[in-house]
Amino acid sequence: MFSKTRKLLFLSLIVVLLTTAISACSTQNKSSEVHLYMMPLDQMPAEVQSAPVTVQEAYQFASINPDIMKDIPCYCGCGDIGHTSNYDCYVSDIDDKGNIKFDNHALGCSICVDITRDVMRMLQEGKTPAEARAYVDATYSKYGPSNIP
Repeated sequence: MFSKTRKLLFLSLIVVLLTTAISACSTQNKSSEVHLYMMPLDQMPAEVQSAPVTVQEAYQFASINPDIMKDIPCYCGCGDIGHTSNYDCYVSDIDDKGNIKFDNHALGCSICVDITRDVMRMLQEGKTPAEARAYVDATYSKYGPSNIP
């Protein structure tokens, strides 16, 4: 019925179509990555701007996402200094005009930064804040008590 040439051409066409479909699917997945809201680095204090990039990014994320970070605990022991969430490791106050007073605690605490980075990673992976919180509790509770009352 079909000559060898026609069969080969038909199979080649199917391979090309499948390859195109697979490429389109992988491109679609890449473009659906979650974008994290980050405060511009130039709005951070000089100490943060000169910190390692991982610390800078943690400050940029935590300070502009209080709705997420106020529900994420910290396990570094900072509850003893009055912190009631991981957010407090980065922000100590916001005045009536919306000006942020940054806390310098996370500049020297890798646990605070690691927790924030884990939350950022999980959100980028499409996880919910509740799933990130569960992960943080399971992973960091070995370091001490939660600072969320």
